[in-house]
Amino acid sequence: MPIITEITPPEPQIVTVEMLAIAIRNGIRTESMMSMDEAILLAQHILNFFGFEERMIDNYLEPDDRGLFYMLEEVRILMPEREETTLYDGREWRIHYWVLNTRRIIELQKEQKKEEREGDISDIYKEIPDEYWTRGEGE
Repeated sequence: MPIITEITPPEPQIVTVEMLAIAIRNGIRTESMMSMDEAILLAQHILNFFGFEERMIDNYLEPDDRGLFYMLEEVRILMPEREETTLYDGREWRIHYWVLNTRRIIELQKEQKKEEREGDISDIYKEIPDEYWTRGEGE
């Protein structure tokens, strides 16, 4: 008698504009930190290509947009994918896609939360009044 186990499929991850903006800010580390407003505009621009899908065809991209996609590929926010098919006349046809890497986007969000927690610990010294930092005066 076979053993039947029910395996629940993984929950689909929805990528919001804010999630992608945080991932972009944390993934693209430059000397001049990108503002959240700039990251949101960039995230909206990227998500407009994908719509409600996790994958989009590369043919839609203009050269400037493709450069942006390559930049996000370097930080693994986007992943390239390709499909090959044989045409009726025997030639190979390649279709290139871009895929949102939702796992990496979530990882980059956790980095920000970790940095926020670490930032809170170092701010504790700012709350101590200056008079407590003087040593040996008045003793």
